[in-house]
Amino acid sequence: MAGLLALLVAYLIGSIPFGYLMVKLSTGKDVRNAGSGNIGATNVLRTTGRAPAVATLLLDIAKGYLAVWISAELTSHDPMWMSAAALAVMAGHAFPVFLKFKGGKAVASFIGAFLYLTTVPLLAVLIVFVITVAATRHISAGSILAAGTFPLGVWLILHPPAAVVVASLIARGFIVYRHKANIERLRSGTESLFIWKKRRR
Repeated sequence: MAGLLALLVAYLIGSIPFGYLMVKLSTGKDVRNAGSGNIGATNVLRTTGRAPAVATLLLDIAKGYLAVWISAELTSHDPMWMSAAALAVMAGHAFPVFLKFKGGKAVASFIGAFLYLTTVPLLAVLIVFVITVAATRHISAGSILAAGTFPLGVWLILHPPAAVVVASLIARGFIVYRHKANIERLRSGTESLFIWKKRRR
């Protein structure tokens, strides 16, 4: 029962649409009607600004971390339930009950969840992410490559219980699948570039 409760809590935490809320509170607009229509930090940055984007990113990471921490507390650190909670919080972000099940790509919640569950491998693939974005200026490319290499990092660095490895594989597939439109744009050369600094007029 505690494990099922942990999954429900993880999904509901994941469903909190911080990107939507940040933009709504700061501008009164619906971020889903601008840019890519995504509620994640990247679209918030492109459509609204740096401050709400950073807040969105940190809050989305925090909810992933919190969901797995709660699962650990409820299930006496059971790897199976913690792994399931990591996937549940990602599912909540991607399919939030509060936004009619239309959410983001779950990268930030993935970072937070596995930062708790598999700290060192997660930090390792964040290096892959940073290098890829620096080289290509595509957030999507960094996310895809980081997620793609993540299960190998989990196995090589931790040799964890099977449940954790399986969760890392599912998370990889989920992240890549959620980026399928980005992959098509990367192939066609039409994917948006990452720009942090404001352009001079």
